Amino acid sequence: MIRTIEELSMNAWPAMRTMHYGGWVLRFTDGYTRRANSVYPLYPSEMDVDEKIGFCESFYRDQGLPTIFKLTASSMPSNLDTRLSELGYRADARTSVQLMQLNRETHKIPASVDLTSDDSEIWHEAFARMNNVSVDRRVLHGHILRGILPEKRYISINTNGQILGCGLGVLQAGYLGIFDIVVASKHRGQGHGSRLMEALLAWGQEHKAHTAYLQVMCNNEPALRLYAKLGFEEKYQYWYRVKGIHR
Repeated sequence: MIRTIEELSMNAWPAMRTMHYGGWVLRFTDGYTRRANSVYPLYPSEMDVDEKIGFCESFYRDQGLPTIFKLTASSMPSNLDTRLSELGYRADARTSVQLMQLNRETHKIPASVDLTSDDSEIWHEAFARMNNVSVDRRVLHGHILRGILPEKRYISINTNGQILGCGLGVLQAGYLGIFDIVVASKHRGQGHGSRLMEALLAWGQEHKAHTAYLQVMCNNEPALRLYAKLGFEEKYQYWYRVKGIHR
């Protein structure tokens, strides 16, 4: 299951460039987001692990990027996390991956929520504003979104022409991935996050999704409470091992 969700997540947040090496997936997007600029050690290999680590360090260095590994309890080989720690990689950004079966109740799209398959400039601007994405990084964010091949929906709550909250849903093989749910700071605590989630869950059900999944930082207490209330349960965690400074 862990590998399945990791593969779905890569498709839902595609890197601009990808390379496979010795069972590992190396992803590059000019430094925008760790997810799109890290090594996913998903598959077994008979190659020496130190040789592979050295290759990755050299290749990321040539791209002007720090070397980052995205790890789970199923990363290959099983001693990789320990070996990276021995080599000076620090652990960072522990994240909970949570799942929910979509056959428990029927969800409905709230009237206040808009869903569209088009990535409008208004949605981009609102997402960047609420997530403090710098102007030079917005172009890279757009590249990632346009690179998503599975069916997707951009979601937002609009009041008087202003977006108060937004998010993204990506559907593949019966799995609904929910990403980047965010509400403007001065409008939080008013139920907008729940309405965004409800809309995406309803859209997933309408399109025959059987499972929803999402990723949430382990220190994000408000989001953890919201997702637990909705019925999400942790399936596994991932974390990063980082060497160098991530831009």
